[in-house]
Amino acid sequence: MGPKRCPVAMKVKSILVSQPEPVGDNNPYTALAAKHKVKIDFRPFIKVEGIPANEFRRDKINPRDFKAVIFTSKNGVDHYFRMCQELRVEINPEWKYYCVSEAVAFYLQKFVQYRKRKIYPAKGSLNDLVPILKKQKDEHFLFPTSDVLNADIPALLLASKIKYTRAILYRTVASDLSDLAEIKYDILVFFSPEGIKSLYINFPDFMQNETRLAGFGSSTQQAIAEASLRLDIPVPTPESPSMITALDTYIKEANKGK
Repeated sequence: MGPKRCPVAMKVKSILVSQPEPVGDNNPYTALAAKHKVKIDFRPFIKVEGIPANEFRRDKINPRDFKAVIFTSKNGVDHYFRMCQELRVEINPEWKYYCVSEAVAFYLQKFVQYRKRKIYPAKGSLNDLVPILKKQKDEHFLFPTSDVLNADIPALLLASKIKYTRAILYRTVASDLSDLAEIKYDILVFFSPEGIKSLYINFPDFMQNETRLAGFGSSTQQAIAEASLRLDIPVPTPESPSMITALDTYIKEANKGK
């Protein structure tokens, strides 16, 4: 039997989002905070560290051997080119880059000249990218990743018969959150299992009590359950496809008439 559900009637005054604060004027959290008069803070619970070149060499992977690269994140882009620089690998202008989204594709401009015939973006998901990859029947791709990789990704590539080599170029580690020890929030918002791990690395005696947890995605929700914590705000749902809509609905109900 899991943890008891926290009564939604408890008023929400403060929220901590376990990610960096979004940039730009159209930050939806700012609008949410103003609408409900709640305090919303941001603090990354995890950070990315590059794997040193001498450690990467043990995997015996040479970027020179690959004419095509799969990128599913900006971190992958950053650390691929960092590693090429550390290994003194000269970037061949004929190499091709297959990106999960337009945003990742445009980010490549930091490192290479943007040429449409060498950069192939998808519409935002690996499922969208796979048909593009399958057109390169004889290609063997290099796939830069973190040490943590969603199991669905290699499963999809394998099922699609995509030939690739995974290159672990960076790792996800817990941030130091010791300054938050005496600060309490009504809602903690998580987007990854690593965020839950960081919570317990920083606060091994954490007791949820009246703190409500919002968890985005099945893997995050599974990590919350495995930690014997209570999931109060699951996202996405048919009614609340985004974290913003889920928090808006929850706060509206919790703060009603208060």
